[in-house]
Amino acid sequence: MNVLIIYCHPSKESYTFQILKQLKESLKKESIEFQISDLYETYFQTEMTEQEYMREGLLNLDLPILPDVKIEQEKIENADCIVFLYPVWWSDCPAKLKGWFDRVYSVGYAYGYDNKVNKVQRMKTIKYGISLCRTGHPNKFLDEIGIAESMRNVMIDDRLGQRFKKRR
Repeated sequence: MNVLIIYCHPSKESYTFQILKQLKESLKKESIEFQISDLYETYFQTEMTEQEYMREGLLNLDLPILPDVKIEQEKIENADCIVFLYPVWWSDCPAKLKGWFDRVYSVGYAYGYDNKVNKVQRMKTIKYGISLCRTGHPNKFLDEIGIAESMRNVMIDDRLGQRFKKRR
């Protein structure tokens, strides 16, 4: 099994970072291979460029996918499981992780249309998709005010969606 951890938190003093440390120790103990994409540590560019917008927004698949995005897509292709580890801010993931989805889940890769002329590579279906998010409120409260359902709709149904066989 090869696990890809998409980690998104700016502080090594956070509880989310403590979860990352525990996750790494557990994976090592079980001799499970893993790789971490730390979006803050690598300074992953989360803002879409004009060229990317022209590719995404206008479905111009002739425009290339930028190298940093291709690297992340290659990590996905090598993974059997992807763990998204992040805090919940304003009912969603941090902007950096949202930007990762905007750029890495590109048209013709994670969604879109078949384009036999360009022979677009499609994202494989990953066996497991796990969203580990830290909130400042108990689940019961998040359920009562409707945020938990919103978070499930966006992260589990949309972002993980049909891209994973089993998603949590």
